[in-house]
Amino acid sequence: MKKKKLRLNKRGKILVGFVYTLVFILISCSIFGFITRPVSKNKEAKLIIIENGDTYTSISSVLKDSKLIRSELGYKLYIKLNRPKKSLKAGKHYLKENMTLRQLVKDLGESPANADVLILTFKEGVNMRGIASIIDKNTSYKADDLYKLLKDNNYLDELIKKYWFLTDEIKNTNIYYSLEGYLYPNTYEFNKNAKLEEILEKMLDETDKQLSKYKDKIGKSKYTFHQIMTLASMCELEAVSAKDRQLVASVFYNRLASNMSLGSDVTTYYAAKVDMGQRDLYQAEIESDNPYNTRSASMIGKIPVGPICNPSIDAIDGVINKKQSDYLYFVADKNKKVYFTKTESEHNAIIKKLQDEGLWYTYN
Repeated sequence: MKKKKLRLNKRGKILVGFVYTLVFILISCSIFGFITRPVSKNKEAKLIIIENGDTYTSISSVLKDSKLIRSELGYKLYIKLNRPKKSLKAGKHYLKENMTLRQLVKDLGESPANADVLILTFKEGVNMRGIASIIDKNTSYKADDLYKLLKDNNYLDELIKKYWFLTDEIKNTNIYYSLEGYLYPNTYEFNKNAKLEEILEKMLDETDKQLSKYKDKIGKSKYTFHQIMTLASMCELEAVSAKDRQLVASVFYNRLASNMSLGSDVTTYYAAKVDMGQRDLYQAEIESDNPYNTRSASMIGKIPVGPICNPSIDAIDGVINKKQSDYLYFVADKNKKVYFTKTESEHNAIIKKLQDEGLWYTYN
């Protein structure tokens, strides 16, 4: 017996067509929404140079390679559908990953960045050597110019008078770089002929702006602001998330209260002037009697002589608004997940577990 074919009347066909159209529109909107969203939350300004003769579509690969768009095809489709009202402007454009596709295209149609403007980005956790390298590569100043200025006691005295958070502690002769920890990480705009002092003071102004809300709380702490910034710089490099940094701070406070060494690897690397990830430490470096090295016998119950990087606001907040815990140990795996424990035996067991599971970081 033959089955009868299901035939739709005219109204049914219209309804099915409407459903297909609606599904197509919803899928298209979802894909288009994904394509036009910012690539990330990164606020770092990236220089894109547009040459005469370039078009919106011809620069798609440059934008994709710079991680400014999600898809070349999606970007080209957006350009075709929206047809920018303004033509592409040749010159230097500073674009960011946190721009929507609409914002990015709009900026490309605006007059290019002023040739007299210098944009510098200093990332969270960068130390003074990193800052000196950025200044060296992007300005007329050399790294040694910065190091020399940081040793100028007359200049430091002027800064101490100007900024409430700077004290004579930054002039300690054991400190490698006097303003380490106090130059707020951010993207800044300067005149290309800005003096070195102007660059530093604009960063210090931002530190003032960001930290003023903590001023009263800092004044009530048993630790000086310099010590707080030192602990914050350690937390910045020991953990990634704000929650973990707050718990790392609690470990440091607990160890100080128990008259234990802080035992932080990041301070030993800084003491040796070796960048994290560059290589493993030598035994002599681990045991070195250095006021930064919290793994040395002379640093039991002590905070390093100064900050070891310029920390994020999350790390600073985590130290100021300390979290109560019973933890005395922590360790991170190669994926930067942090494990907190209360006893040395628990700590050692975690390390062995990570080693057995291939999660322990090793140098090539």
